[in-house]
Amino acid sequence: MIKVDLSKEKVITVSGHSGYDERGKDIVCASVSSIVITTINAIIEIDNDAIDYSDLDNKIIIRVIKDDEIVNKLINNMILLLESLEKDYKEYIKIIRR
Repeated sequence: MIKVDLSKEKVITVSGHSGYDERGKDIVCASVSSIVITTINAIIEIDNDAIDYSDLDNKIIIRVIKDDEIVNKLINNMILLLESLEKDYKEYIKIIRR
């Protein structure tokens, strides 16, 4: 299962593998990866200092450094897209709010 951990401290951790299908054919993992990486790239393109992120083996950690309107909109959009996936694939992705 993919876990998306959203903390009040503006730290987002995405970890795990959905298990929907084998690696390379897993549409849930591909969707999550696409959503998260596209969001990271968009924020960095706008302001390279707005976030800090780590792309570790099976885990991405995003730390929001600048709390501004554009960054918040992009992060909120990412969360809405992930929530939509969670609704359709409850067994494979879980969003945790702390």
